[in-house]
Amino acid sequence: MYTEKMLESMAKVAANREANAAMEPRRMTAEEKEKLLATYHPDYIESQFATLSVGPNKGEKVPLELRALLEANSRVKDMEIDLEKPFYDVDVLVIGGGGAGSSAAIEAHEKGANVMIVTKLRIGDANTMMAEGGIQAADKPNDSPAIHYVDALGGGHFANKPELLYRLVTEAPEAILWLNKLGVEFDKMPDGTMVTTHGGGTSRKRMHAAKDYSGAEIMRTLRDEVLNRGIPVVDFTAAIELILDEEGKAAGAVLQNMETGEILVARAKTVILATGGCGRLHYQGFPTSNHYGATADGLILGYRAGAKLLYQDTLQYHPTGAAFPEQIFGALVTEKVRSLGAMLINVDGTPFMHPLETRDVSAASIIRECKERGKGVPTPQGEGIWLDTPMIEMKGGEGTIEKRIPAMMRMFGKYGIDIRKEPIVIYPTLHYQNGGLEIAADNETGVPGLYVAGEAVGGIHGRNRLMGNSLLDIIVFGRSAGKNAADRAKDVKLGKLTLRHVESFAKEMEEAGIKSDIVSPKLLPDYARKA
Repeated sequence: MYTEKMLESMAKVAANREANAAMEPRRMTAEEKEKLLATYHPDYIESQFATLSVGPNKGEKVPLELRALLEANSRVKDMEIDLEKPFYDVDVLVIGGGGAGSSAAIEAHEKGANVMIVTKLRIGDANTMMAEGGIQAADKPNDSPAIHYVDALGGGHFANKPELLYRLVTEAPEAILWLNKLGVEFDKMPDGTMVTTHGGGTSRKRMHAAKDYSGAEIMRTLRDEVLNRGIPVVDFTAAIELILDEEGKAAGAVLQNMETGEILVARAKTVILATGGCGRLHYQGFPTSNHYGATADGLILGYRAGAKLLYQDTLQYHPTGAAFPEQIFGALVTEKVRSLGAMLINVDGTPFMHPLETRDVSAASIIRECKERGKGVPTPQGEGIWLDTPMIEMKGGEGTIEKRIPAMMRMFGKYGIDIRKEPIVIYPTLHYQNGGLEIAADNETGVPGLYVAGEAVGGIHGRNRLMGNSLLDIIVFGRSAGKNAADRAKDVKLGKLTLRHVESFAKEMEEAGIKSDIVSPKLLPDYARKA
């Protein structure tokens, strides 16, 4: 399975393992990091971005792939839709069935609202399921929300919206207690104390996990709670356009059945966008760790309705995506592998960076090692860097891998790779949408009654997210969105439903000279072979 060059390099890794394990590569200075990012991180490649010509962020840059969808034709263009006869009529409409959407629905239901979830795949088909490493919360004696705040602020290049970051870190301990009470099986010591570990960029061990199935375990619990409460979930139904009332308030969505194509109208007093990320747009041709439906739909819907974007030019390329074998190309290799002791090693068997630098710095370091220094490990599909997983058991003892990261062991084991004995090859993979729709501290956008939660939000993490803060934000801001949307719905009096904003956006495009044969939101990626 391995090429001759890979085997030669693997032998060097094994020969140097004991010496490498005793090392601790120095951390980079702030100046070194900034220079590294500016030179090698994909966010800094100017040719891969373009300027928006229409909408609330006119004049700002966005990735080429996102601009094509933002400045595209609405899917409801030329449709005859009777908005006066809604098929669904609810207090709170949640668009998206992942962790944020489920948390929002649970809390809206707890408030007594008539809430419904619509999701273009199935409830749980979301990036939440793909998250592995854990969820941060400062709930140990040597830690505090203030320290968590400083870590996340530095990791986000001091661009985080202060009011959002404050809520994230101060409500984190309660989020863990809430999940624990719902039934999430967190890793615990025999006395019930939760096991916590480091993540990249953290100064304290505050990562709570359920082995390396953390996201799946959280999603399992949330999904069960949604279903046990009897909250309606409309699967395989995509929101293809938001509906506003004549006063400009969010008033529902136009829905499309993904199987039959049937168009349905959902009327709602408030709307929560919890549509997740964008990895399946494959910015700059990168592979992705994201689930199949991650096509930035919420950004398109919200933008066309008048909501502003924030940090839409920043993406997170997870430093450790699987680069070999090709069957799992781009699949996430959790940061927890490095927090347990594995080091990043080049083709010569030499460490070249501290294993727990922040994700953007780590990704840029790996790209530099391969592209400039020529120290990448050649594979049949390209190149990558070794992640020396056997080092985990050298440091933590036999059985550590099977106990702490069983999903990783099984994923590679399917292809004959025993990560307890052999290192694995990794390369950065498109992982997270740092930017998104701008919200206030109560989750509301500039469009009255339109709330956002989860990965579709911009500003919580600044320009780079630390490990474990995404599973945290879907809980903190998912719960908040549900509560606030339910409270607002109690007093909302909707006017006549309208799609005038779609017509206005189309007219703005025409006046800007934009002609497009693309329709958006994209809904699903297109992997069909072209003739």
